[in-house]
Amino acid sequence: MNYDILQPNKVLRSYAREQLHGVWKKTAFVFFVIFLIFVPFYIGSVLNQLYPDAAAFLICYTVLFIVAIIISGPLYLGYYGYFLKRIRGEAVSIKVVFDGFKQFSRAFALMLLTIVFAFLWTLLLIIPGIIKSLSYSMAFFVLYDNPNMKPRQALKESIRMMKGYKGKYLGLNLSFIGWVLLGLLTLGIGYLWLYPYMYMTIANFYENIKISQKEMAGEEQ
Repeated sequence: MNYDILQPNKVLRSYAREQLHGVWKKTAFVFFVIFLIFVPFYIGSVLNQLYPDAAAFLICYTVLFIVAIIISGPLYLGYYGYFLKRIRGEAVSIKVVFDGFKQFSRAFALMLLTIVFAFLWTLLLIIPGIIKSLSYSMAFFVLYDNPNMKPRQALKESIRMMKGYKGKYLGLNLSFIGWVLLGLLTLGIGYLWLYPYMYMTIANFYENIKISQKEMAGEEQ
């Protein structure tokens, strides 16, 4: 894979398909495990919507929501790390997904900061909120690659990396809309293969802009 120069999104998707060859089932299983972890939260949300006047369901949903927020940061960190290892040809297993809990406080803080900052920007206007969310999108990759970096620094580095690349990243995500809609026709089963494809592509996006920016910085010197 050539990450030294900035690649078109279609090339990054082709990289992902090549890297997934022979491991689609493994990556689908990893996503399924993550999904199962959050199933209680989804069920609690549905019950709360169906029975809004039931105090028990409201309390249950609130507790599950708090738990989901607490564990989502470490799981995001581990899940992003899982795909980084895949694209880098490193040894990887499902255990990597839970490595984020070894850095629980940093991962939790990064998730909390991302949610709060994106929400505050959204209060101003929807568009600024979307733009900031795009700016923060590489933060978990950055944190995974820099174990000693503080969460706030990871956000700042993500903002720096994404300067001039937010439109490209948005286009990359929009390119999967057709597949997302198609997945609905499979009652969601197709997402077991779609989401690994998406996250593998996003990992390639991160690796590409990270390395290509270093190459450009070296040439300028």
